[in-house]
Amino acid sequence: MPTSRTGRPPAPRVPKRPAATRLPRQTGVRAFYHRARRGWDRPLTAYYLIFGGSLLITVLGLVMVYSASQITALQMSLPGSYFFRKQLLAAVIGAGLLFAASRMPVRLHRALAYPILAGAVFLMILVQIPGIGVSVNGNQNWISLGGSFQIQPSEFGKLALVLWGADLLARKQDKRLLTQWKHMLVPLVPAAFMLLGLIMIGGDMGTAIILTAILFGLLWLAGAPTRLFAGVLSVAAVLGLILIKTSANRMARLQCLGATEPQSGPVDCWQAVHGIYALASGGIFGSGLGASVEKWGQLPEAHTDFIFAVTGEELGLAGTLSVLALFAALGYAGIRVAGRTEDPFVRYAAGGVTTWITAQAVINIGAVLGLLPIAGVPLPLFSYGGSALLPTMFAIGLLIAFARDEPAARAALAMRQPRFGRKRGAGGTGSKRSPRRWNTMRRRASVARSSGER
Repeated sequence: MPTSRTGRPPAPRVPKRPAATRLPRQTGVRAFYHRARRGWDRPLTAYYLIFGGSLLITVLGLVMVYSASQITALQMSLPGSYFFRKQLLAAVIGAGLLFAASRMPVRLHRALAYPILAGAVFLMILVQIPGIGVSVNGNQNWISLGGSFQIQPSEFGKLALVLWGADLLARKQDKRLLTQWKHMLVPLVPAAFMLLGLIMIGGDMGTAIILTAILFGLLWLAGAPTRLFAGVLSVAAVLGLILIKTSANRMARLQCLGATEPQSGPVDCWQAVHGIYALASGGIFGSGLGASVEKWGQLPEAHTDFIFAVTGEELGLAGTLSVLALFAALGYAGIRVAGRTEDPFVRYAAGGVTTWITAQAVINIGAVLGLLPIAGVPLPLFSYGGSALLPTMFAIGLLIAFARDEPAARAALAMRQPRFGRKRGAGGTGSKRSPRRWNTMRRRASVARSSGER
């Protein structure tokens, strides 16, 4: 064996490791897709979508209410900002309800189910008492609070059905009773029909449709068999046809589907046709904020049921698609919250709220586009109306609370560090300042690091 100059045997040579093969770096569309997918799968995605989407819809709605209601207010000899100020006040109160609902524990939400249901039923009975109930546009569904303030109790009936139905189904699931069809239907369906009856006495078909959609959503989430679901749907369809056939106003709305002229035969389709005119004249980017022509007396209910048409005229296709995207994101986030939870109450309540907001948005936008009959329901969080805004914002607070309550979301929120604040050094003014050490729960939440949330 050869030796080195020092007389020692040479050290054996370690074979070189083969160069690691580098994976090709993803660029372009594929890299963007993977980054977007990783961000989409983060535990706080639903929380941000619900909070951010509802905030943007509400703020944009306030802007459009101010723009669409000025002419109506001036025609009524009122200040131009009259309806905007009332909507802003309702939004401020609704923000307080949203914050309170988002901070309540789940057990408190369940405890509120029966009081809210009892209060909604009581107010809906008061509506039908002469001298207390107020008729608006032929529907007696309002109670005057004095001055120009009114309340529509049927809007709170939606929230009552969601909370009470979710609590009822959750308790029955805990007792393994939902496998029997009678426990799935009773007393949920009779209570829902009671609310529907009180609403239909006042003539509000649109709210009754939304309430029916919430009932079907709860039954679907509860795992109702197809034949049972189809049976309830058939009964509701028959009742709906009877109510439409016995009302000339509802028949006229049905006949206006696809109308292109304001006077389509013996039926007056003025509102439906001018809604299409507003959307058609908007183009891609609209005529400009505040520059709508249809709101100058041509389009009835421009700031309430047909505010989406004014949005299309002033903000164009870009504005309407943005509103649709925000509602789609809100609906996806609600479905995600309902699908990832293990708590049955959270699943039913989140699914009920998502069904409520999505169905109401589809019915309103479909009516403006001429695809559905005009049902007289506002666009959630967007149209003018405090009675519709307050329970809807409370329901959004429910979704936020449920999204924050997921285990992965709680861990991700605990890992977050405040970005502001520094600790002064021990020396004088010339001493260096070291960053403040914030007391976080990073160690406790280390098991959730695989999610990639920061």
